[in-house]
Amino acid sequence: MTTILGISAFYHDAAAALVVDGEIVAAAQEERFSRKKHDEGFPAKAIDYCLGEAGVTPADLDYVGFYDKPLLKFERLLQTYVSYAPSGLRSFLRAMPLWLNEKLYISRQLNRGLGRAYRNRFVFTEHHESHAASAFFPSPFEEAAILTLDGVGEWATGSLGVGRGNAIELFSELRFPHSLGLLYSAFTYFCGFKVNSGEYKLMGLAPYGDPVYADLILERLLDLKEDGSFRLDMSYFNYARGLTMTSSKFHDLFGGPPRDAEAPITQRDMDVAASIQQVTEEVVLRSARHLHELTKMRDLCMAGGVALNCVANRRLLDEGPFDRIWVQPAAGDAGGALGVALFVWHQLLGNERIPEPRDAMRGALLGPRFDASDIRAALDRAGAAYRLIDDEDELCDVAAALLTGGNVLGWFQGRMEFGPRALGSRSILGDPRDPKMQSVMNLKIKFRESFRPFAPAVLEEHAGDWFDCDGFEESPYMLLVAPVSAQHRTSAADDRRGLAKLGVARSDIPAVTHVDYSARLQTVDGDRHVRFRKLLERFWAKTGCPVLINTSFNVRGEPIVCTPDEAYRCFLATDMDALIIENFLLLKAEQEEAAQQEGAQYLAQYLASVEPD
Repeated sequence: MTTILGISAFYHDAAAALVVDGEIVAAAQEERFSRKKHDEGFPAKAIDYCLGEAGVTPADLDYVGFYDKPLLKFERLLQTYVSYAPSGLRSFLRAMPLWLNEKLYISRQLNRGLGRAYRNRFVFTEHHESHAASAFFPSPFEEAAILTLDGVGEWATGSLGVGRGNAIELFSELRFPHSLGLLYSAFTYFCGFKVNSGEYKLMGLAPYGDPVYADLILERLLDLKEDGSFRLDMSYFNYARGLTMTSSKFHDLFGGPPRDAEAPITQRDMDVAASIQQVTEEVVLRSARHLHELTKMRDLCMAGGVALNCVANRRLLDEGPFDRIWVQPAAGDAGGALGVALFVWHQLLGNERIPEPRDAMRGALLGPRFDASDIRAALDRAGAAYRLIDDEDELCDVAAALLTGGNVLGWFQGRMEFGPRALGSRSILGDPRDPKMQSVMNLKIKFRESFRPFAPAVLEEHAGDWFDCDGFEESPYMLLVAPVSAQHRTSAADDRRGLAKLGVARSDIPAVTHVDYSARLQTVDGDRHVRFRKLLERFWAKTGCPVLINTSFNVRGEPIVCTPDEAYRCFLATDMDALIIENFLLLKAEQEEAAQQEGAQYLAQYLASVEPD
C-alpha cells in the first residue's frame, strides 16, 4: 500500500488530501475544522482527519507533497520589491518577517506539523503544476488539453499544457504581475468586496449592470493578444508594490474611489462588474482557442481560481473549440493539495491511470461523516428536541412535505464536500417556485446581500426540460450556468435597471432564476448523491418540479458547517424551519425558547465580529 499526503498551506485555503494506491480517500479544507474562513495556516486538523479516514499515521506515509515551491515564490517577491523600490517598502517590511521566520522553511514546518514522525522526503511541485494535476488526473479523459488560471503561484499566473495517460506537461505560462485572477480581484476590491473571497459576488452582480467599461478596460488596462496572453499597465494597480489592489490612477479612470464595504451598491459598481466579467470571458476564450490550435485535442481540463467562474465556463463551452470541459470542483488553492498527491502517484511513481467514466472525485464527497451515535450525543448535549426516522423513504417524504409547505430546511447528510460548493451534503434547501424565497433565504438565513443568486439542484434526467443544457450532459459540481428553458419563463422583458430587476419573477422557479435568466446548475445523479436524489424525486412527485434551491449550510463570513454541533447552532441562529441530520429530524418550533435565544445571540455576536466578504 502506497500512501501519499498532499498539503496546501500558508497562503490561502489550506487543505490536505490523501491518496492511497491511486484512490482519493479523503480531502478537506482546514477552515471547516478551525472555523476560520479561508484559513491559510498549517492544515493540522485537515491532516488528522485525512489520516484517520485511512487509519494511518504520519509514520506510515510513503510520500508527502507540497503544492508549490516556496523558494521560487520568494525569488519572485524579492525581484518584485527590487523592481518597485522604494515604493514597495511598506509591503516589503510586512512580508519579510513572515517569510524569514516561517515560509522559507517549509520542510521544517511540515516536519513539525507531522509530529516529526514522517521519515521520507518531501516533494514540491510548482503551483500551476499542482493545479494542472488536480484538473487532469481525476478527469474522465484519457487525454486532454489543460488550462490553469489564477492570481499567482510562484511566477506563473496561468499555464497551458496537455495530459496524456498518467502524465501532464505544461509548455506555456503567463507570468506575474500580468494576471487574470489578480485583474478580477482588483475589480472585486474596487467594488467593495473582499479579495480572495468576494470574487463570486462580483460575478453574481454582473448581470445587473451593462458592460459599458469593457472597451475602456481593454484600451487602458491591458493589452490583450489573440492568443489570450496580455500585459497589464501596472500604473493602474497597486498589488505588486503596496497594500491595496488599485491605484489612484485606476480610481480616476472609473470615476472615484472604491466602494466602502458597507456602502450601497451603485449603478457604477454593477456596470464595472459586468464589464470585467465580459473581459474575463474574452481572455478565457482566446486562451482556450490558442490552446486548441496547439494541441488539436477535443477535451479540456481546467483548474485555478478563475476556473470557478461558471459564467465564463459556459461561454467557453458554447463558443470555444472543445467538445467537453471538466473543471476540478476544488479549483482554487485547496485543490492543489489533491493535485500534488496525484502528481506523485502518477507522474513521479509512474503508476497507470485508468480514467473513470464520470470522474475520480467521488462526487467531491471526501470529508468527514458522522454516525448515529455521534449525532445523538451532539443533540443530547445541546438539549435539542428531535425525532429519529429510520426509514429513508419516510424521511425523504417528510423532508419533501416540509419543502412544499414553504419551509427552509437544513440538510446534513453523508460526507462533507471538498471545495467551495455545497452539493447536497451540507446544504440549506428551499422551494424554488416561491417568488419570495430568494430574499427570505438571503436576508434571514444567509444574512447576505439580496442580489445574490441561489443555485438550482435538478434531477439529471430532467435538466434539459428546465434548463438550456445544450453542449453538456451533466454539471454535478455547480461549475456551469444554464439559462432557464423558454417554456418555463414567465415574465416579459422590462426596462428596469440595476437592483430594481430583483422585483420581477422571471420563471416558474423564480428563486433560482437570475436576472439574466441564468442559473448556476447542479445536476443530481444516482451515483454521487443517493439520498439527496431521493429527496428530489419525492419533491418532484409532489409538485411536478424536479428542482430545489441548494445553498451552502452556513451564514455570511462562516465556513460551511462540518459537524452536527455546528449544524444545530446554525439552525438555531437563523430562520431555518427544520433540520435533518442523517435520520434525525428537528423542527424549530419544538426547540426550547432559551436555546433559540442563545442561538440568535451567538449569531449577532458572530456577524459583528466578521469582516464583510
